Amino acid sequence: MSSIRTTLFACAAGLALGAFTLTMNGSAAAEPQAEGIYELRTYTAAEGKLDALEARFKNHTMKLFEKHGMKNVIYWKPTNAETSKNTLIYVLWHKSEDAAKASFAAFRKDPDWVAAKSESEKDGSLTIPGGVVSVYMKATDWSPKLR
Repeated sequence: MSSIRTTLFACAAGLALGAFTLTMNGSAAAEPQAEGIYELRTYTAAEGKLDALEARFKNHTMKLFEKHGMKNVIYWKPTNAETSKNTLIYVLWHKSEDAAKASFAAFRKDPDWVAAKSESEKDGSLTIPGGVVSVYMKATDWSPKLR
């Protein structure tokens, strides 16, 4: 699984910087920012719980991220048969790494998040132990400009 995760990171990181002209639900994705950082997050769902994890993101998490200053950029599902049944990959934008940490701290304490998490995990965690991996990224000065 480690080599699969490494491959996913390499592919997703490359795609992340070119994905900002894509749309989500018919509306423009979060506008690219010259300043700030991007965060690539990969979740590995527990057996049979990917649908519940995706539902929690669609119905609760994305709105709460925005409420706490995090910009949703894009969400992906792998096309590889093995990883597509348990993996969710997404990118957030933050003003800085410190801002990201502060946003997540506030998010985790939000009563709406606590309730959504509790309800969605009444039959156990939606992710495997160690199943959430985060990488902060900043474009190089020689990277193509975001559109």
